[in-house]
Amino acid sequence: MSLKKYFLLMILFFVAGIGYGQRYFTKSGKIAFDATTPSSPEKIKGKSHTAVCVLDTKTGALQFSVLMKGFEFDRALMQEHFNENYVESDKFPKSEFRGTVTANDKINYTQDGKYKVEVKGTMTLHGESKEVVTNGELKVDNGKIKLEANFDVLLADYKVSIPGLVADKVSKIAKIEVDCALELFKN
Repeated sequence: MSLKKYFLLMILFFVAGIGYGQRYFTKSGKIAFDATTPSSPEKIKGKSHTAVCVLDTKTGALQFSVLMKGFEFDRALMQEHFNENYVESDKFPKSEFRGTVTANDKINYTQDGKYKVEVKGTMTLHGESKEVVTNGELKVDNGKIKLEANFDVLLADYKVSIPGLVADKVSKIAKIEVDCALELFKN
């Protein structure tokens, strides 16, 4: 399936299944991870600028999806190892999060402002699903919503194995950064 068709299907899927409030979305959300250790000879970082995100402001329902092959690295060989050996992108092509913004009723989506938020839900990576609770910031600015969060993922929780040969060079915990600018979805 082409990347374009995937994003269209994901947007339609999310928008159809996410409640009945005002829906905000992006198909160009940024998700980055860093699994560098102090003994790593180079930075082990990947970035994706193609995450799909949908937020229903009435219910606080929040969904993310990112194609694993969408992560870019400084070196092509590192990207190849990431996709083939670690996250097995052909077998597990995407990672998803489905959850809610807790205390959603405390956010005034019609007025500019910044809100510290907690998000609870289920993250699926490498075929494994785990409950996740994390804090972040939600910013309302001129009719747009920006979501930012930083959290850690223990790779063993998602059965991502690190070969013994590079165990001291790849962190067992990946630091995740989320940065998504959402706009009102117009039917």
